[in-house]
Amino acid sequence: MNDRIILIGQYDSPFVRRVGIALRLYGIAFDHRPWSVFGDAEKLAALNPLVRVPTLVLADGTVLTESHMILDHLDSLVSEERAMFPRHEPLRHRVLRATALATGLADKAVSLFYERRLHDVASPVWEARCRQQIGAVVAVLSAERAAQAGRFWFGDRISHADIALTCAWRFLSEAHPGLVPAATAPALASYAAAFEAEPVFREMAQPFVFPA
Repeated sequence: MNDRIILIGQYDSPFVRRVGIALRLYGIAFDHRPWSVFGDAEKLAALNPLVRVPTLVLADGTVLTESHMILDHLDSLVSEERAMFPRHEPLRHRVLRATALATGLADKAVSLFYERRLHDVASPVWEARCRQQIGAVVAVLSAERAAQAGRFWFGDRISHADIALTCAWRFLSEAHPGLVPAATAPALASYAAAFEAEPVFREMAQPFVFPA
């Protein structure tokens, strides 16, 4: 049994990164194990049969997987005023929706990367589908951001939507440079850049490299 939470995964993953940022913002002490799903697959499989990150090992040895479930647990450890998923409607479903679009964007960017790197010949059908989905989500998010004036996506404080959107944009930009130029989504790009300049986002980051 550990006396601290352990976060497993590398910060070039937008899903691991969003958990690390939330942990730090909540002031929850944790140890970080930057294991790769490729190079450290055996160690990871011993804790998580899905061999996926993020994986979170709680102090009592319980293992949590999937970033949304992990964040839902972390939210339960803090007060309602600090929880970054609102606990009451209608704000709750609005934050969940934006967060889902952001994580879906990141997921499609990951899928496209693996399609291109792990196959000798990428499927043109799958590649076109991922590109279309990425473009459509960016268009929706960029239009919504352009209609807002505040620093945060919702209200006057950071939410999981802000974290997920920032992490997704960085991953998309680094894994697929030029696929969605910042000039085509200026409101979204500048919004994400403002968060990337903050200390916690700089701390919980690493350049994207092909997993090994």
